[in-house]
Amino acid sequence: MNIIVLSNYYVPEMGAAANRIYNLASGLSERDNEVTVICPLPNYPEGRVFQDYRGKLYAKESEGALSVYRYWIYPSVSSNPLLRVLSMLSFAVSLWGYVLRAKAISKVDYVIIQNSPLLVSMSGIVLFKKIFRKKIALNVSDLWPLSALELGAIKKGRMYHILEWIERFNYRNADCVLGQSNEIIDHVQEIEKTPSFLYRNLQPQSGASNSGGIVDRVGSVRLVYAGLLGVAQGMLDMVKAINFSELSAELEIYGHGNEEEAIRRFIDENPECGVSYKGSLKKEELHARLPEYDASIVPLKTRIKGAVPSKIFELIYLQVPVLFCGGGEGARIVDEFNVGFSSEPGDFESLKLNIRKLGEMSASDLQALKQNCINAAQNSLDFDKQLDELVAWLKK
Repeated sequence: MNIIVLSNYYVPEMGAAANRIYNLASGLSERDNEVTVICPLPNYPEGRVFQDYRGKLYAKESEGALSVYRYWIYPSVSSNPLLRVLSMLSFAVSLWGYVLRAKAISKVDYVIIQNSPLLVSMSGIVLFKKIFRKKIALNVSDLWPLSALELGAIKKGRMYHILEWIERFNYRNADCVLGQSNEIIDHVQEIEKTPSFLYRNLQPQSGASNSGGIVDRVGSVRLVYAGLLGVAQGMLDMVKAINFSELSAELEIYGHGNEEEAIRRFIDENPECGVSYKGSLKKEELHARLPEYDASIVPLKTRIKGAVPSKIFELIYLQVPVLFCGGGEGARIVDEFNVGFSSEPGDFESLKLNIRKLGEMSASDLQALKQNCINAAQNSLDFDKQLDELVAWLKK
């Protein structure tokens, strides 16, 4: 097939969305599909276009068999909603620069559009579905505007109802939906009976070890958090609420985000808290280091319908047990595959109990958790099997 993948996020940007779209695009390309990625000039999460791309309105790159077209964006990670809308709208408009390749568009079989941001996905639908009459697969990774409402970023009112209208427009005009969770698919089906495929944010298995590692339980429990340090994750609240040293544990944090400075300041002012900040590592370096830890914390500040953090699947692939603080479908996955322990968002007392439970486990018990990760990654949560099924489903 000839496929366009349209996304507001793409590597070398950090975060789950960029990695998810890269894995999807490269996986489709490896299966002998001709894949073109359309995305903004990289800017997330810094809120500035990356150094190598500054001063450009457009950049074309090749990544193996992939063609990547990057278009101008007004970057912003501001908490000001008007600036965020302006940022989304800027790329929603500039992606129309791809219309100059009308001849290439005529050969396209499917356009996979990342949803959200809603304005970008709506713009893509108008361009590729309404004008060029191409099939649209809407990749729904979160439920906007509902997620924004649950996070307290927006209140019900005129703006919320406008976003709901755009959401319904996107679902109604998609030929099919790729949902990141069963909750997302159920939500879409309540609004529009669009054909749906459960496409989780699984990780490619190349280079994965099958040994489960060697567990050596000496000293305190070694915990890690690696990812965005934003409001949605709530890591600042966690490090303030839990003294990890008192639990005979130590937590090491990697990543960047809006709460980074406040977290670093708290650690400096409370050196006895059992938390240290380690900066940021490239993905390959981080993946090499994560299996050294006893478990990784995966937090959500608020229960968000449909949200299953990609870190769960990434950690399972790396054979790192999960302490998930989010409830819902993510907790069901952790519990079903017995790859760690779960608790509700913000329930720090339950998280403390889970840390203690982890600390009381023998080396053989912890080894069994790692083996459960291997079993899940090779069977129910295998990336290659999922992608093969997706390609066959799209061809129907």
